[in-house]
Amino acid sequence: MSKEPLPLGGRRISGRLDIRNAARSFNAVRAVDGVSFTAEPGRITGLIGPNGAGKTTLFNAIAGELGVDSGEIALDGERIDGLSPYRVFSKGLARTFQIPRPFGGMTVLENVMLVPASQHGERFWNTWFRPGLVAREEKANLGKARAIIEFCGLSPVEKQLAGAISGGQQKLVELARALMADPRIILLDEPGAGVNPALLDTIVDRIVELNKRGMTFLIIEHNMDFIMSLCDKVVVMAAGKVIAEGLPEHVRADQMVVDAYLGGAAA
Repeated sequence: MSKEPLPLGGRRISGRLDIRNAARSFNAVRAVDGVSFTAEPGRITGLIGPNGAGKTTLFNAIAGELGVDSGEIALDGERIDGLSPYRVFSKGLARTFQIPRPFGGMTVLENVMLVPASQHGERFWNTWFRPGLVAREEKANLGKARAIIEFCGLSPVEKQLAGAISGGQQKLVELARALMADPRIILLDEPGAGVNPALLDTIVDRIVELNKRGMTFLIIEHNMDFIMSLCDKVVVMAAGKVIAEGLPEHVRADQMVVDAYLGGAAA
């Protein structure tokens, strides 16, 4: 697997995510109830909690797929709550999904190549009047996509249809697509769910390497070993609220977390 510098674009990586008193209700159910915490730049923050805690609702609100009823969400000091998913993405926040969403009828390479926005080749007249510019841009994007694919360990399946590779490889495709956008922060939704141990090691290795290079992560994950070994800080939600926040070892020993999340056994 390549250890060469990964082209992450010209944007200075920062990625501080501030969530301030965010709330979201569905009819009478308050799925997110006054949540506040910060994902510090250059850190890996874990978000855990039992099913129904509100984690995915919060993720969807951060990514622009849901609005918040009240509160604020800011990326590097700029509010992003209320923006569309595309606008949030363009600000430098990328996400993956618990169940991968590749374009199954396209190759892995084609999936990754789709990401760059505002390519000159998207305007048909440029292919007539500015063919050199279009060709140079496509060559640069192809080189970047292949470097990212190699970084994610996907070169052996680069030409395979994304719908025909394993679920773990599809999660790596989602990570590769996120990286193609030069994000400041990546939200990972259960990256380890349903992934075999070998591929899980690859995913963890890539997250660690990217974090060393300054990338910020916010991760939902039910695998406690994954979270406790990987994260700098862990935030615990239950019934829509934050019930604990801090270093992994402190959160793991918190009695409220034991009762709400670990079922009464601090294993």
